[in-house]
Amino acid sequence: MTKPAFSRAEPDARRQSLIEATARVLARDGATGASVRPIAVEAGVSPGLINHYFAGIDALIAATYSWVGEQVGNALAAAVAAAGSDPRARLTAYVTASFAPPIADRALLATWIAFWSLTGKPQIAERHDAIYARYREDLEALLAECGIAPADRRLTAIAITALVDGLWLELCLSPDSFTADEARSLAERQLGSALSCREDRDCPQEPADEERSADA
Repeated sequence: MTKPAFSRAEPDARRQSLIEATARVLARDGATGASVRPIAVEAGVSPGLINHYFAGIDALIAATYSWVGEQVGNALAAAVAAAGSDPRARLTAYVTASFAPPIADRALLATWIAFWSLTGKPQIAERHDAIYARYREDLEALLAECGIAPADRRLTAIAITALVDGLWLELCLSPDSFTADEARSLAERQLGSALSCREDRDCPQEPADEERSADA
């Protein structure tokens, strides 16, 4: 079957078709596919059309990172909304949503790893930082709802983010030896430890201003 021609498509539709084609190429070929010609072939357009809509291949990949990140964000938001009003249930839903479709997906993993491998490029690095900053901001807000003190939220969010990334990688790479239920159980255990900080205050904390000055 021939791919559809986009000569008469509206500009936004053309641009979106290029972004989605880029995501498919990165999922299939990894970072080695991050060039104009294979993306143009995948989209069924001439290579010149890419430069018409984007200021180079890095800009297209950065836009694709944003779009894929938005899809992940939507899945996380849906999980939180479905969890109801209990703060701990909302936090748990946000963290463990990464261990179920559509986030626990080998194609998404391949695309995400391609993005990671291209963060040496400034435009892509900037988009990466923005996506992860938004994830941690949402996580910190959920931690706040659970009563985690302001001084503890940033490092707790960083620790949970690192845990989620690691469990997500292992689950997508080795689903036959590591299950989604096991990933959820490990994540919930870590969340339980973080939430216990409200009682015993034995948590990672931000360095005091004096310590920062001494280390500078």
